[in-house]
Amino acid sequence: MSEELTPENPETAEAEPVKQRKNGLYPGISDELAESMRSGWADTELHGLEPIAQAGYTAARRAALSARFPGERLVVPAGNLRTRSNDTEYAFRASTEYAYLTGDRTQDGVLVLEPVEGGHDATIYLLPRSNRDNGEFWLDGQGELWVGRRHSLGEAEQLLGLPAKDVRELPAALAESTGPVRAVRGHDAGIEAALTDKVTAERDEELRVFLSEARLVKDAFEISELRKACDATARGFEDVVKVLDKAEATSERYIEGTFFLRARVDGNDIGYGSICAAGPHATTLHWVRNDGPVRPGELLLLDAGVETEELYTADVTRTLPVNGSFTPLQRKIYDAVYEAQEAGIAAVKPGAAFRDFHDAAQRVLAEKLVEWGLLGDLTVEKVLELGLQRRWTLHGTGHMLGMDVHDCAAARTEAYVDGVLEPGVCLTVEPGLYFQADDLTVPEEYRGIGVRIEDDILVTEDGNRNLSDTLPRQADEVEAWMAGLKG
Repeated sequence: MSEELTPENPETAEAEPVKQRKNGLYPGISDELAESMRSGWADTELHGLEPIAQAGYTAARRAALSARFPGERLVVPAGNLRTRSNDTEYAFRASTEYAYLTGDRTQDGVLVLEPVEGGHDATIYLLPRSNRDNGEFWLDGQGELWVGRRHSLGEAEQLLGLPAKDVRELPAALAESTGPVRAVRGHDAGIEAALTDKVTAERDEELRVFLSEARLVKDAFEISELRKACDATARGFEDVVKVLDKAEATSERYIEGTFFLRARVDGNDIGYGSICAAGPHATTLHWVRNDGPVRPGELLLLDAGVETEELYTADVTRTLPVNGSFTPLQRKIYDAVYEAQEAGIAAVKPGAAFRDFHDAAQRVLAEKLVEWGLLGDLTVEKVLELGLQRRWTLHGTGHMLGMDVHDCAAARTEAYVDGVLEPGVCLTVEPGLYFQADDLTVPEEYRGIGVRIEDDILVTEDGNRNLSDTLPRQADEVEAWMAGLKG
C-alpha cells in the first residue's frame, strides 16, 4: 500500500498528509487506486460567464471604501466553517461586510484592497478548485467530491469582476506586508494572526463602523432584494396559516418547520431564528425555543423572515388568532397596537428624525394604557416622561434592516438613532404590548396576551413604502385572510 497522499500546503510549501477519519474502514490507499483517481476526469471549466447581477453595485461600494481609507491596505474576510459537533459544521454564512463588497458568499474568501496611487487595487482571495493530482479532491473532508464543485479562480473573476488568487497564499503574504492595515475582525482567525502586529483595535473599529454606516442607505439592488425577501416571507406566513391545525396537534415547532421550508425553497435560509410564540409565549420577546402548545382561543405571535440568496432578510411579525377569530379583549389590545403602528409608519419620511416613529407609536400605546386604567391617574405626558409604558411595551419600535436583521449595528449613534431619515433607508416599525402571565398589576384577563405587528418600511422621496404590505394588518382583514387560506 502507498503512503497517504499529501496535498501541498501553499502557506508552508511543505507536504502535509490529508487528515483521515480515525475509525475509517480503509487503512490505506494503493498506488493503483491513487493513480486511478488522478486521471479520467472531464474538463469542466466554465467559460463566457456573465457577471453577477450586483457586480456594478459591489464595485461602487468598494470605490466608496477606497476613497475613505486612501493609502491603507484593507482586509475583509468571509469567515470559515464553524464546528457544530465533532466533524460536522454549521451551515456557512459569509460575513456581511465581505458579501456586501464582493457579492461572493463562499467560505474562506478574503477581499484585499491594496493601496496604489489614486486609490486601491482590489483582489479576491478564494479557495481554487480541489487538486486532483494529489488526491485533495477526494481525500480531504472539504474536497469537492465530498462537498461539491466550487468555482475556479478564472470563473470567479468572470462572475465577480475582480482578480482572483489562491487564498492559501494570503496569510504568508500579509505577514510580510508593510504599511498601514485595517481588517474586519471576528471572522477568520488565520488572517487575524497574520496581521497581529500590523493592526490596531481602534483602526479596525473605524473600518467596521464605516462599512456599517455605508449600508444605512440602500441602493437599487438592495431594495429589490428586500422586496423579494418580504414577498417570500408573506408566502411563508400563508403556509403557516394553512397548517395551524397540524400545529395544534403537535407544537410551535410545526410552525417553525413550515416557515423554514419556505425560506429554503424561496431563499437561502431564515434571516434569524423564527419566533413562533403561541399563548403566553408571545410575551417573551425572543421566544425561539418553539416547543410549546398551540391552542385554539389563544394568539400566535409569528416573527420571521426569509433571507434571500444574496443574504438580504425580511423581518415581519403578525399576531394571529389560532382559531381564526379574535376575542373582544384580544381585538382591543390588537387594535391598540395596530393604531400605534399606523402612527409610527406615518412618521417615517425624508427629513424626519429616526426617533420620530418610535415616539409616535409609544405615545399611542401610552394613551391606551392610561385609557384602560392601568396607570392610575397619571397623564399620558407624565407616563412618557417617566417611561412607565415600557413595563408593557418593552422594546424600541424598530431598527435598520438589510443584510443583517439588525443592520448597521456598528454605526455611530449620531448617524443612526440620532440621525435623520433619507430616501433609501429601510427600517422596521414594530410596536407591541406584552402582558406577562405573572403580572399582578393588570386585570387577570390581560395576563398572558402578547401582540406585536411589524412591517419593513422603505423611506422614499415623498414618504415611505411598506415592503411587506401583501400581508394584512387590520383585525378584520386578518380574520378574512385566515378564513380564505383555511378554505
